[in-house]
Amino acid sequence: MRILVAGGGGFVGSHLVDLLVAAGHEVVVVDTFVTSTPRNLAHLAKNRRVRIVRRDVRLTPGGRFDRVYHLASPASPDDYGRLPVHTLLTNALGTDRLLRIAARARARFLLASTSEVYGDPLEHPQRETYAGNVDPVGPRSAYDEGKRFAEALTVAYARAHGVDARIVRIFNAYGPRMRPSDGRMPSSFIASAIRGEPLVVHGRGRQTRSLCYVIDIARGLIAAMERGRTGEVYNIGRPDELTVLEFARMVRRACGSSAPIRFAPSRPADIRRRKPDIRKAKRDLRWRPTTTLRVGLAETVAWFRSELGA
Repeated sequence: MRILVAGGGGFVGSHLVDLLVAAGHEVVVVDTFVTSTPRNLAHLAKNRRVRIVRRDVRLTPGGRFDRVYHLASPASPDDYGRLPVHTLLTNALGTDRLLRIAARARARFLLASTSEVYGDPLEHPQRETYAGNVDPVGPRSAYDEGKRFAEALTVAYARAHGVDARIVRIFNAYGPRMRPSDGRMPSSFIASAIRGEPLVVHGRGRQTRSLCYVIDIARGLIAAMERGRTGEVYNIGRPDELTVLEFARMVRRACGSSAPIRFAPSRPADIRRRKPDIRKAKRDLRWRPTTTLRVGLAETVAWFRSELGA
């Protein structure tokens, strides 16, 4: 198949590209590399089945495609906090552009959305039917509302124009190729532990997260594309909940670090609890995460050591 991956140079996107290329597909990657790096795809530079287009997703060139994956968007709080307008327009106009391309090519389409659309959830764990508890003008709104609009636009194209489109809501991903400076919890904790710097925990560390290894996430995207139904939404994540403080201690052990844990004031609009209900993905997609946090964290720490020269 010929496959378009928007945002294919990113943390999750590059692992998806690896799996698609390994399966024998021809892949066109569109990425600005504003919040990613070409080094994520450097190992594919001489592969004739991979074409990399450095361009804003809103200007993605059309063509014949069998599948269109949309992963283009800043995804870390630091990035979308720094680039709020870019984030909103990428998720609005960029999604429209890719849906038009999919419609013309009669390609199957997948939107990579986020658990952030649930906001600070009042339902726990979060099912795909939960409408969320969000602040449309809060500090996280550029990302939250950008993704919520992208979801609405995707189902509108499916209903009004017959585009074969589905949505995946990704829960907290971690793994190799995370930027050490991206501000996300796993990268911040691991980089600090390796450097011997304090691991900064906001609030009392009782907030919970459900961390899923990036390869499992990428496999979930493919499962949703190939087995998911038009107009449907699927949670992709690992339903093993742990507190932020527990994770900080786990990172220290994995790194063999004696770096201290330092508590800082709570961040505005921080999410208190997050855990996916993945029964729908298990049933419909025949997908479930298989990488334990211990194994995935070891792989991630090894990559960070190499990246940081430690």
